[in-house]
Amino acid sequence: MSERYSKSEEMLKRALSVMPLGTQTFSKSRTQYPLGVSPYFVAKAKGSKCWDVDGNEYVDFINSLCAVTLGYNDPDVTEAVKAQLEKGVIFSLPHPLEVEVAEKIVEMVPCAEAVRFGKNGSDATAGAIRIARAFTRRDHVAACGYHGWQDWYIGATTRNLGVPESTSRMTHLFSYNDSESLLKIFRDHPEGVAAVIMEPMNVFEPKDDFLHVVQDIARKHGAVLIFDETITGFRYSNGGAQELFGVTPDLATFGKGLANGYPLSAVAGRADIMQLMEEVFFSFTFGGEALSLAASLATMSKLQREPVVKSLVSSGEKIMAGLRDLIVKHKAEGFLSVAGHPTWSFLMMQDTPNYPQYAIKTLFLQEMFARNILMLSTHNVSYAHTQADIDSLLKAYDEVLPILVDAVGNHKLKELLHCEPLKPLFKVR
Repeated sequence: MSERYSKSEEMLKRALSVMPLGTQTFSKSRTQYPLGVSPYFVAKAKGSKCWDVDGNEYVDFINSLCAVTLGYNDPDVTEAVKAQLEKGVIFSLPHPLEVEVAEKIVEMVPCAEAVRFGKNGSDATAGAIRIARAFTRRDHVAACGYHGWQDWYIGATTRNLGVPESTSRMTHLFSYNDSESLLKIFRDHPEGVAAVIMEPMNVFEPKDDFLHVVQDIARKHGAVLIFDETITGFRYSNGGAQELFGVTPDLATFGKGLANGYPLSAVAGRADIMQLMEEVFFSFTFGGEALSLAASLATMSKLQREPVVKSLVSSGEKIMAGLRDLIVKHKAEGFLSVAGHPTWSFLMMQDTPNYPQYAIKTLFLQEMFARNILMLSTHNVSYAHTQADIDSLLKAYDEVLPILVDAVGNHKLKELLHCEPLKPLFKVR
């Protein structure tokens, strides 16, 4: 057991005795964090920082898997939640906040004419697919990107254990920036595709007007176009990626940054399609839970009131430019690169002749955690990140990249690792 992470590892042992994976979220589990060199449990967080149960302080560039946009314990959001807590959390009838938050989403999001709430992004994407099927009277789905744990999507991936084969056969994956891969799905299932659902952007930017091309293909074939903006919504711009790229889908789904970390998601879109929510069963006891709605209203109001997105983009551009310069400086171009949007960018790792990328990533995480940077090779920027935080990140990169280059170039990775390398896993993107 490592001294630095001893309490984390003790807590992990306890957790595994009562919880499969030791946590509720795959991306927060030991599958992503190498044993012996990683923190496993966070005790508290504030602004851009978090502290693990061993008392180690980190600059956090994970930000709860992009759920936190303003920063941890944002004062405006916390104040709104405290005020609502005094009035109640859940009620026997709807609360006015349901209306107010729906109105705010309609005000901010181009495609939104009507709104319904869920709790997780998976709730919203499953709801969007269900009403798209009801609207078109079709069954098949074309999907690109990651869309949650529900059967309709995860059955089409390698994590399909427990999903009926008949369900898996209904979803077909296509490749980003490859319209031909989408057209093939329509050729294989003429008149059978209910919806095209996609993340409007994740790692790579749309090329050759790709999003408009997808929109045209969906319209031509009578399919509902759904943008999964669980991450891009209220991050790429106030109105999401659809506003940034000027492409309005029929439906969109939101989560994560919608309430700065409070559990809330939403399906929004064309009124004629959304009206089917009165017929399709999409109902949650806690769908109108008021603390998350109060947090959401405070979050969206702050987005409108302050230059949040402008700040995220500025910080992210500094990170991407600085990292690109360091990759060149340390001659790491052969296996490292940078991609993504400034508010959600990626350090891309490639296999080398001697080592697979997941082994290189293990060494990378070991060294970044040791330098008090919490990240999983993405930079999920928040409004709370300061220039000092960015400087700390780039300083860590300046120290860690030459270690990676030395490990790869001189066949020293095993020697430099203080743990077993991660194993290749289900890739969501």
